[in-house]
Amino acid sequence: MIYTTNIVEAYHRQLRKITKTKTAYPTDDALRKIIYLATMDITKKWTIPVRDWAQCISQFAILFHDRLSIDIAM
Repeated sequence: MIYTTNIVEAYHRQLRKITKTKTAYPTDDALRKIIYLATMDITKKWTIPVRDWAQCISQFAILFHDRLSIDIAM
């Protein structure tokens, strides 16, 4: 239902571009922080809506009701 291969690959490519310049990080938290900040920058550029997202999120809400808190009335 969700066609994500290209989206995921593009996201990983953008993260790799940021993390490849430094091969060692002082702590795991330092790497997590860099990935988090990079993700925040990357998601600002996402403007194309995901195809059939309303149907997908409805299915996610059914399958993962205990782990997903969303407003279905989006």
